[in-house]
Amino acid sequence: MIVHHKHEPHVHHDPAGHEHHAHKPKTTQAMLSALIFTVGFAVLELVAGYFSNSLALISDSGHMVSDALSLALGSLAVWMGKRPPSQKHSYGLQRAEVLAALFNGILLLVVILGIVVEAILRISQPHQVHAMTVVIVSIIGMIMNTVNALFLSKMEHGLNSRAAMIHVIGDFFGSLAALIAGAVIWWTGWMPIDPILSLVVAGIMLFSTLKILNESVHVLMEGVPDGVSLVQVGDQLAHLDGVISVHDLHIWTLTSGMVALSAHLQIKSLTDWPQILSRTLAMLEREHGIVHVTLQPEVSENGI
Repeated sequence: MIVHHKHEPHVHHDPAGHEHHAHKPKTTQAMLSALIFTVGFAVLELVAGYFSNSLALISDSGHMVSDALSLALGSLAVWMGKRPPSQKHSYGLQRAEVLAALFNGILLLVVILGIVVEAILRISQPHQVHAMTVVIVSIIGMIMNTVNALFLSKMEHGLNSRAAMIHVIGDFFGSLAALIAGAVIWWTGWMPIDPILSLVVAGIMLFSTLKILNESVHVLMEGVPDGVSLVQVGDQLAHLDGVISVHDLHIWTLTSGMVALSAHLQIKSLTDWPQILSRTLAMLEREHGIVHVTLQPEVSENGI
């Protein structure tokens, strides 16, 4: 079939009126509250870990410092994401949160590497640990991280908030590992449990971190979002009344929770375009939750 591409002005649909910065105000407040708690406890845990000679506490305090940086960066990303579109950034700065998630993932990898190296050294050369100090500080840490998790649960769900939550969950398990290590040392005097449990926590953190890094890179590479099938969407579009075929179909994520689509639809006549457009937008929103849509109608030379 020879198709004559009669290019008409494309139609851009965005119910938000191109205001892509409608973050909930409580997102920034939640991050800042968690940041204050994190910085305060990181200092306490570092001092306690130093005097008790516990790697579990020291490594967890290092992770807490990275948490503080993560939350500060996340708060900055949320603030940047609220900025309206400009001449230089037509979508605004929504992807700041994806960049923040990517940076946080890299930061976590550095922290994990540091924990692993120190743990291996401590296994070969165990250090004396003051168990009671470790137990007390660990219990406080678990309580503090639970409070932080409650703060962050009020945020909008996205890569940025998930990366911050992974930091907090990692801290919780770090405190739990330190608590178990302190209890074991208190009852048995077996010192290697401290670095061994630190390795377990590092493994848990590594699994979650790699997932965040993978998703962040996927978004930045404008990959098709998880849960959306390019083939299925193309097939649904092609079977709409009045549509002959579909090409140049692209689906990508602008930022967490904001999926965009662009496509060229070959139709029989432009007189049918308003009805086709209405059906297309309704289907995309109903079936896939896609509301940021740009469509280009094209009419075949023979109208078939």
